[in-house]
Amino acid sequence: MANAPRYQQIKTFIQEKIEARVWPVGTRIPTEYELCDQFNVSRMTVNKAVRDLVAEGLLERTPRLGTFVTEPKAESPLMDIRNIADEVNARGQTYHSDIRTLKCISAPADVAMRLGVMVGTSVFYSEIVHYGDAIALQLEQRWVNPALAPDYLAQDFNQTTPNEYLSTVCPVNTIEHTVEAIQASSTIQQALAMRSDEPCLLLHRRTWSQQTLVSAALLYHPGSRYKLTSRTDR
Repeated sequence: MANAPRYQQIKTFIQEKIEARVWPVGTRIPTEYELCDQFNVSRMTVNKAVRDLVAEGLLERTPRLGTFVTEPKAESPLMDIRNIADEVNARGQTYHSDIRTLKCISAPADVAMRLGVMVGTSVFYSEIVHYGDAIALQLEQRWVNPALAPDYLAQDFNQTTPNEYLSTVCPVNTIEHTVEAIQASSTIQQALAMRSDEPCLLLHRRTWSQQTLVSAALLYHPGSRYKLTSRTDR
């Protein structure tokens, strides 16, 4: 570490304080001027270390108040589909869900278009809030084609997730993702324990199996607790 760039040494110092819980979530870290004096470096060097940690979600800057240790954001890959329960458990958190709705409905026009069926077709609908520990991470609204997953409503989604079940009975070969930032409705804000002024990430997802559209989902995420990533190898 002695041969590492100075900004990397400062970054590692801060990371170790956070990981050791010396600086728990909510702690205001030393100012950039204090870190400059401690490490005998320029403010530009300290600023780079802090900016990196802000970008990585470990720190959060609050104007006029300082820089604080923040709860790391949950993260999902944009170009793939992963079981949210596995993602939560991999971060060392405990996964659980709140099943708000699980029923058969007659598809209105918007759902029929989204799922590629005729208006009035019977489709399955589920609405589930997914948690990491006691923190709501995602509100999932999903519509499923009964012809491809006839036993969907019989599943215990406290023991599995819709994603895990559908991936087993209808292996996915095509994914469509669209992401937008929205102002969430009061119902969604309440379900996800969001502030009224907090941005919401909405992921539109449709999945196909053997060229047949299986499900369409709207996945809502609190902007302060979640991020979506994408990586392309060339």
